[in-house]
Amino acid sequence: SLPALSLAAELPLSSIAARVRSHHPMLKAARLTIEEARGRQLGSGRLANPTLETSFQNESRVSPRTTVFAIDQSFPITKRLRLEKQLTSQLVTAAELEVRDVERRLIAEARGHAIKIVALEKQRALRQQQTALAQKLSAFAKSRADKGELSPLDAAQAQVDAQRLLLEARRLETEVISLLGALKPMLGVSPAESCTISGDLPALTMPGITPWQQRADYQLAQTKISAAHTDAALAHSKRVQDVGAGFFAAREGQDQPVGNRENTGFVGFRVSIPLPFWNRNQGEIAEKKAAAERQRLEAEALGTQIASEADTARREMQAHANLARETRDKLLPLVIEQTSKLEKAYESGQTDLLTVLRARDQRLQLEAAALDAVRDFHLARIRYEAATGAIKP
Repeated sequence: SLPALSLAAELPLSSIAARVRSHHPMLKAARLTIEEARGRQLGSGRLANPTLETSFQNESRVSPRTTVFAIDQSFPITKRLRLEKQLTSQLVTAAELEVRDVERRLIAEARGHAIKIVALEKQRALRQQQTALAQKLSAFAKSRADKGELSPLDAAQAQVDAQRLLLEARRLETEVISLLGALKPMLGVSPAESCTISGDLPALTMPGITPWQQRADYQLAQTKISAAHTDAALAHSKRVQDVGAGFFAAREGQDQPVGNRENTGFVGFRVSIPLPFWNRNQGEIAEKKAAAERQRLEAEALGTQIASEADTARREMQAHANLARETRDKLLPLVIEQTSKLEKAYESGQTDLLTVLRARDQRLQLEAAALDAVRDFHLARIRYEAATGAIKP
């Protein structure tokens, strides 16, 4: 397991899944449902406890003194005990799959927050870089304005642009704080502790096609179908109640007129067989059959939904990857070159400041759009891996 975070530590982006598995409080609680199911399994499929009876009747004028001991045990004549054991075993498997599904969803949510934090930090670094350039331009415009070579309005406008970018960087910092506040409980970090997400966004590589049938909630739905059929068979086995069998022993003693006492005794065997005349458990049988059919239809609907989620996420990945590559490889180099030319032209007095600021704003928007496309690619990848159940470490 990962070591506990100190009061100020870095958590690599690649370790988010492992950290959630080991420290998320909801997962710790969810795992106890498996122990609950195993506890129920221990008590299933067992015979009912035998019963011991005793009775005593004192001697009277018409009856002797009688002492009776009896022990009875009920036995099912159907497969009820085996079915009970099978059902609880299936419910243990269902509890394990349910925990895996909770883990899948929580890891996807935490990884999404972490990706957004890393992307926001890159956006903030971009704003800071642009702020430095804007401040440099502002200083140049102010020095030219002081010499009377430029209008003071240009210097003021350049200062406003630099301040705008600085405020934008602070707004992004606020978003990072908000996301970290949501992420900390998922990582088992207290509010008083501070942590940062380190690491860069991975390359834009499409993952291999993964069969979604391995997803935990789909396997859970299949397990529920099997458990529902077992439960229906168990209800069918309850049409005939358990048969009772037992031994009993009695001892009788009675005083005789001559002063002697006559003692007699006997041992017997008895059987009780229930007669299913009025109740053959028809109601529960019909209920369990309907529940099994409902589970089957729900599993089919879930499979359709998962297939759609996986296909949509994969298409989104491809679209965001294409957008990011086109922006970074084709459009951005042209805008950077044009902006550089305009800045040199402004310094030589061949163009106005508004044109330079507009070009810089276009460059900033393209760089930000490229970062957003990379972020959205990885968010779509997280959705794809969550949809197929292929959660990476």
